[in-house]
Amino acid sequence: MKRGTLYLGATLIGIVVLMAAVGLVWTPFPPDAVVSTGLQPPGWPYLLGTDGLGGDIFSRLLSGAKVCLLVGIVSVAVAAGIGVPLGMVSGMVRGWPGEIPARLADILYGFPALLLAILFAAALGGSTWTAMMAIALASIPAFVRIARAAALQVMSQGYVEAARLSGTPHLAVAWRHVLPNIAPIVGVQLSVSIGIAILAEAGLSYLGLGSGPETPTWGRMLREAQTYIFNAPLLALWPGLAIAVATMGFNLLGDGLRDLLDPRLREIR
Repeated sequence: MKRGTLYLGATLIGIVVLMAAVGLVWTPFPPDAVVSTGLQPPGWPYLLGTDGLGGDIFSRLLSGAKVCLLVGIVSVAVAAGIGVPLGMVSGMVRGWPGEIPARLADILYGFPALLLAILFAAALGGSTWTAMMAIALASIPAFVRIARAAALQVMSQGYVEAARLSGTPHLAVAWRHVLPNIAPIVGVQLSVSIGIAILAEAGLSYLGLGSGPETPTWGRMLREAQTYIFNAPLLALWPGLAIAVATMGFNLLGDGLRDLLDPRLREIR
């Protein structure tokens, strides 16, 4: 039963990855081109119809999947690459030096992704990289806190204390004992954070703070569909459904991994 959530999440993610992979090499029509009159119903050759400007919705969905995964994976990878080492240092170093990364993370929590994206867009202009930087910075505190809490727990174990008393360098303790033990928790946070990042990217694109008009994104498709919500509600359904599938997939995968890796949550047989 506990693996059902894991399998369902992996299946939903597989659908999004397949869409992105297909979009890399092939789309029925150029995703940024006008291929027909606007608001064509689903059918052949426009499988999901066309938008208000005559663009093929299916082609734009495939192209948007690439941006969705790019922003989600890269931004979270950067956040984890910065936040996890800082959290480990905070958990391993005693005294006020170990408190500095935690306090910096608390300060960064006061700057949500939307506010950071507005600041970056004002300074650098809206783009995919602007959205990634904003989401990455906003995601760092979560990894600092997760890694710090897990590192503190590992450092309290007897075998780690014995390794430290025997003269094992801090870097070796971190690499041999702390990192392997916190990896499952960090993995769960990675999956959940990617889902949050995908949702954040869609929101930024909807507000015009993400990728430019030349790059189809699911959030921008939602924004463009707003004008035709009563005449052609399917225009909003397809990108909304895609965002829901991607976000739900990574969240379910994170829940499934947590249930599988956390012995306190295992089912009693």
